[in-house]
Amino acid sequence: MTGSALPQLLRPRALRPGDLIVIASLSGPLHAAYEPDLEQAVVVLERMGFRVRRAPLLEAGRHRWWSAARPTEIAEEFNGLLRDPEVRAIIAHDGGQTALGYLDLIDFEAITADPKPILGYSDISLLHLVLYARTGLVGFHADLATRGLGGYWQAAPAARRAELEKLYSRLLTDGEAIGPLPATPSWECWRAGRTEGRLIGGVINRIALVQATPLALPLERFDGAVLFWEEAGGQASYVWSYLQVLRHSGILDRISGMVVGVPDAIDGLGAPGAPDASPTLAEIVLDVLGDRDIPVLGNVEFGHAGPNLPMPVGIRVGLDARQRTLSLLEPAVRPHTNTQSPTGGTTCGSADCPRR
Repeated sequence: MTGSALPQLLRPRALRPGDLIVIASLSGPLHAAYEPDLEQAVVVLERMGFRVRRAPLLEAGRHRWWSAARPTEIAEEFNGLLRDPEVRAIIAHDGGQTALGYLDLIDFEAITADPKPILGYSDISLLHLVLYARTGLVGFHADLATRGLGGYWQAAPAARRAELEKLYSRLLTDGEAIGPLPATPSWECWRAGRTEGRLIGGVINRIALVQATPLALPLERFDGAVLFWEEAGGQASYVWSYLQVLRHSGILDRISGMVVGVPDAIDGLGAPGAPDASPTLAEIVLDVLGDRDIPVLGNVEFGHAGPNLPMPVGIRVGLDARQRTLSLLEPAVRPHTNTQSPTGGTTCGSADCPRR
């Protein structure tokens, strides 16, 4: 695929009060013990002003091995949600290990015909990356329903919950750029510098996996991009190896900046200043980057450590690692320029109105 053939950025239509958000099992199953967390997630979304519905496969106790269902069944349900004009956004209830099984079954034409926000992280990173590669769709790397909105959000201080709720609502409904994401003292400058570029990323092992398939992002997508990634579980040496995969593939030579999420349960990481031989995550990153002089901002709140700041894939951002700032320079959704169709969906005033 050449640079000229890359899809334009495809923004979903901004949500309005009363729009329907569907929570779906896009990967892992719903265990009965987490039913209360899912109910709390519904409360959060309804408080934002949206209607909420569960997809049929989101049923406590339903599973097939480590998944909610067979990949073909998940793809069928997902495609049905993409085609349903009443459904205005889809949020994954959790991550898992299943998306690789149905990436080639997705109805990409349904996405380009009616782009919708798809929210989630972890295994859902695969959806964001592939849909961005194939259609240009902005992916909402953001909290999951059960684990995030109903879990991490409920354990956070009230002020942080209110801040996140306002931020997510703006991200989904506001056709204006959000600007700086709310920083905390945990953010660290690992290599100083400033840049602007489009956000691309997710959990790092999924980035490495998808690049080994025919659905890989063309390398041109990484030109000048700000790569964001996080990791959960495994060994520090695995992270080093995944970064080496990105180096060998040429991705690290194309990006203009990097943002690293808070690590979660990674064995073998050293603490800053500790008198042992274990490297810190910052040392691992800088070791693989070598003399590539790009800004690196570390320990940012997105990923499995939760709760998540949203990282919209494809959106242009401004990064200043020394000042520890990350700003969304353009909106993730397009304003309401559509008219209501007889079927309850939307129609566009021009042939290219979804692409802004």
